[in-house]
Amino acid sequence: MLTLDQQNQWREEYRQINLGWQPATETYADLVRQHLQPNSQILDLGCGRGGLIEQLVETHGRGLLERSIGLDPDHQSIHEHRLDLAAAVGFSHALPYASNRFDVVFCSWLLEHLETPEKDLVEIGRVLKPGGVFIFITPNKKHPISWLNQTIGRFGAIQDWLVERLYGRKAADTFPTWYKANSTRQIETLASTANLAIDQLLYIPDPTYLAINRPMFRLMCWFENMLPHTRKLHLVGQLRSQSLL
Repeated sequence: MLTLDQQNQWREEYRQINLGWQPATETYADLVRQHLQPNSQILDLGCGRGGLIEQLVETHGRGLLERSIGLDPDHQSIHEHRLDLAAAVGFSHALPYASNRFDVVFCSWLLEHLETPEKDLVEIGRVLKPGGVFIFITPNKKHPISWLNQTIGRFGAIQDWLVERLYGRKAADTFPTWYKANSTRQIETLASTANLAIDQLLYIPDPTYLAINRPMFRLMCWFENMLPHTRKLHLVGQLRSQSLL
């Protein structure tokens, strides 16, 4: 089994041999932090049981928690949230919030699960204030591992078995993937229809997802370094609301 601790150990080793690299999750968190102001209104889409919002509250204090809202389709996850976050059960294609409400909307590992992303992005654009930002992290559809995961995902039982065997994650925590909103071209198209401008898209390698031992880690390091820049494993992006919708 490849535990998160083992992955993080491999990441530290990869960082040492690739100066200046940092995991996509750190880049994503840094982007969100750059846009947090004392009065920022924040929406955590797909908030789950915690995640980034926990880090933000730890560094910015509980005042940030009072200005944050979470949304997730899974009632159990919200019930088990590790913070006293104001959260609701719902979907990003029908956000239960007023227009022009939020300064920052962020989501972790959500875009790949959207079945109708054109509706979701329009809704995100609607609830953002003019100049507000939408920041996300998602697997890059153009990476071979994403292609493999998408292929295996067509056989749900096989995917559940692999995820549980390789990562020790329960099948109940594995959700269907559609890969309709996690490539450069898809995001460009979706942003244009939602009146969102692309501030930046960052492509970040990570060789740890199949690093079950040192030979596999070395193979994946070589593989990641051989891939073209725009096909690296993770995609971190920032979109900005251009005007009132």
